[in-house]
Amino acid sequence: MNAVHDSLARQGLVRPLDGRMIAGVCAGLGRRFGLDPWIARMLFVLILFVIPGSQILVYPIAWILMPSEKPAWQAPTTPTTF
Repeated sequence: MNAVHDSLARQGLVRPLDGRMIAGVCAGLGRRFGLDPWIARMLFVLILFVIPGSQILVYPIAWILMPSEKPAWQAPTTPTTF
């Protein structure tokens, strides 16, 4: 599974931390293809009308396969001494 996550991350397909509505799949697709997240969501809904039921399969699979974006900055962890 890590190989799939790494491959998608190299291609720019990640679920961003900001702009998420549910899981960030549409926001990630929008960012990857240079679209506003709302436009990506609207296209996703329009595809639902063309191919009914496809999103029931596609969205959860994309949610699982697309890695979440790593935070730009994380506080360094310091060992605690007691």
